[in-house]
Amino acid sequence: MELKTARLTVLIDPAKKKALEAICAKQDLTPSQVVRRLIRDYLQQNGVNWVPSGVEEDSGKTETAA
Repeated sequence: MELKTARLTVLIDPAKKKALEAICAKQDLTPSQVVRRLIRDYLQQNGVNWVPSGVEEDSGKTETAA
């Protein structure tokens, strides 16, 4: 789990935002949680290895794209 965060501003059509918020509410998720999951999945699909912020690279908890 990430220990630090950075802000990412995304412009989205208001109708899509409303639809996303409605689905998220039904699933007891926040839009931020869904976007973070999408980003993690995208990185993995593209073979990007990353280490969550606040985790030392040599701690053995490196996230990899299998």
